[in-house]
Amino acid sequence: MSIIEKFEDMEVWQQARSIAKAVYIHSREGQFSRDYGLREQIQRTAVSIMSNTCPVKYLEG
Repeated sequence: MSIIEKFEDMEVWQQARSIAKAVYIHSREGQFSRDYGLREQIQRTAVSIMSNTCPVKYLEG
């Protein structure tokens, strides 16, 4: 097990970032892209997943 010096080193955060990127890419296509309210909500949710995987000690500075 390696030492985590910053939250970006956490595998779970990296996976959440990949999911968020995929959500942004796929939400720009087809009919989904035309429903602005739903698209924005889904994109914010994907970013929220990344934020919620970050431990509090990194957010406190």
